[in-house]
Amino acid sequence: MSEFDIVAVNERLARDSAFVEDLRSEIGRVVVGQQYMIERLLICLLADGHVLLEGVPGLAKTLAVSSLAKAISCDFQRIQFTPDLLPADLVGTMIYNQHEGNFKIKKGPIFSNVVLADEINRSPAKVQSALLEAMQERQVTIGDTTFPLIEPFVVLATQNPIEHEGTYPLPEAQIDRFMLKIKVDYPARDEELAIMRLMARTGEKPSVRPVVTAQQILSARSTINELYIDKRVEEYIVDLILATRDPSRYRLHGLEPLIEFGASPRASINLNLASRAHAFLHHRAYVTPEDVRSIVMDVLRHRIIVTYEAEAEDVTSEMLVQRILDAIEVP
Repeated sequence: MSEFDIVAVNERLARDSAFVEDLRSEIGRVVVGQQYMIERLLICLLADGHVLLEGVPGLAKTLAVSSLAKAISCDFQRIQFTPDLLPADLVGTMIYNQHEGNFKIKKGPIFSNVVLADEINRSPAKVQSALLEAMQERQVTIGDTTFPLIEPFVVLATQNPIEHEGTYPLPEAQIDRFMLKIKVDYPARDEELAIMRLMARTGEKPSVRPVVTAQQILSARSTINELYIDKRVEEYIVDLILATRDPSRYRLHGLEPLIEFGASPRASINLNLASRAHAFLHHRAYVTPEDVRSIVMDVLRHRIIVTYEAEAEDVTSEMLVQRILDAIEVP
């Protein structure tokens, strides 16, 4: 990248990232703390990805998603996944019009900018698979007609990690389409106190106003594509992904019996995009290894399938990712 190109990208970055702090501040009016979750939601929005939120009830997952949609002034749909939900309830269906004697297409709630799939693992696989085309190809097919989805389009799904009765584990093909899997934790003591003071009242609650337009998000995505990423950082990303498939190549011999399947090429693509978005959020026109390291756990924790031996030894995918991070040399 030439010096002129760097100057041009820096100018675009300063202009297109100006809304970031306004967006954080507006969401922070109703969501106390949870900065990690909010930043990851913004990364997925800016990197054109989808996110899976996992956490116990009451941690403001749904509130954060709805607040984000309101703050960027776009269409928002919440879909409550239940065992009796049908694919047509998501994507839409053909309805016969008796008066005109023909079929008309009724679009489902998937036709929105921000889609909250609440408790996604409450519905069976046939319903979960209805999201596959929308999440990957950004289109939906109803009957013989294919409709492109409006941009920006992001699916934000939640699931409860403590209840297993009446749930259907997400298949690997579905999980792999989520750019990030975020584990939402309890707030700190001072945050809990602030939450109580803000929300422990009847009547009207704090609300979010629009501070960003959908066009600004699309413009930011274009700028993110222009951020500089050094060849050594690209190779570092590839090495992290390949180490999940062939640990012995990187002298991680103890990992081979613990990993059933490593991360797919989609992981390297998503790690690259998420690292760029992370740099954008911090107002930098270049990607550093620290951008990669800060986001790699969220990209890989749901993509590494551990063996029965690993489960028997209580070894999680997160432990394996950390061992890989510790072993691969940082450029």
